[in-house]
Amino acid sequence: MAHRFQLIVINPGSASTKFAVYEDEQALFSVNLRHSEEELARFRGKSILEQKEFRLALIEHELHQRGISATQFAAAVGRGGLLRPLASGTYRVNEEMLAELRQAERGEHASNLGAFLAHAIAERGATPAFIVDPVSVDEWPEKARLSGSATVERQCLSHALNTKAVAKRFARERGRRYEDLHLIVAHIGSGISVSAHEHGQMVDVTNSREEGAFSTERAGTVPCMKWTELCLSGKYTAKQLESFLFREGGLYSYLGTKDLEEVERRIAAGDSRAALVFEAMVYQIAKEVGAMSAALRGRVDAILITGGMAHSKKLVANLRSHIYWIGPLHVYAGEDELQALAEGALRVLRGEEQVHEYGSAAVALTR
Repeated sequence: MAHRFQLIVINPGSASTKFAVYEDEQALFSVNLRHSEEELARFRGKSILEQKEFRLALIEHELHQRGISATQFAAAVGRGGLLRPLASGTYRVNEEMLAELRQAERGEHASNLGAFLAHAIAERGATPAFIVDPVSVDEWPEKARLSGSATVERQCLSHALNTKAVAKRFARERGRRYEDLHLIVAHIGSGISVSAHEHGQMVDVTNSREEGAFSTERAGTVPCMKWTELCLSGKYTAKQLESFLFREGGLYSYLGTKDLEEVERRIAAGDSRAALVFEAMVYQIAKEVGAMSAALRGRVDAILITGGMAHSKKLVANLRSHIYWIGPLHVYAGEDELQALAEGALRVLRGEEQVHEYGSAAVALTR
């Protein structure tokens, strides 16, 4: 009888911590720990890593309630964070990775917590900790890196884990190879990544930290000259300015809420301001899909819509009315990230794939 592996997989988000326990590819249970704005208020203005113990305690409480010990796990797997550009695959969490995430040179992001949470639980059970397809997976051709100014290069940061998983899932369902398809994948959640896929490579993607459509809490692309004036005004600290772009932008900036369902309730009640902001967000997503169709020279086999906001029938219908002419649209509401994390670890544990050792010599940028 084949050996069975039990895993814990963890996906920290800006306002939630999702985790699941898997036995091989089967999820035994999953939990979505939602963190209210009141709970997170004490961490405002601080490094995201300050939330580690808070989130870890909640996970361990849930495990204890179910009578589960960390010693049961063959591995702990976390969503990867803002690391240096690297190749797609599964990486072992080590001290060099954790040190780099502490420095946060590429920015603060909830996914930076994934390696720390997996590492902490793995230590309890003396098992390995992994990350899979972190947000810094980079498959761009050189032409995609040029920003328009030689002083600043575009950075490839995206929801690579879910984007890749959904693209491969679509290919399997159609009996096709991912490498043979031309796809646009729009991950629409607290951050929005719209990507173009060609020959099994993610050849371009909007970096939701600094460009593209605004979301529930991110500002996306903003007018650079006006933003420069704001930065030089002396009115705000660097942390405040980053928060305006990354945690207090988008729907929150305009409407004071990050809850899309709340926005839709306001629209249904006749709130014209909420309707305008909602339509503007959809309009911006549609423009990014159009841009990626140009990156694929108009050859688009399908447009895949995924992420938390894809649950909104109103949003999807509005978006479809803008982009139906580009290619057939398929919706994969929610995220496939927990499953993708488990599958990445299982490939390594079964010897089907070599684990990457994170370090200066082992991490290869695919350029």
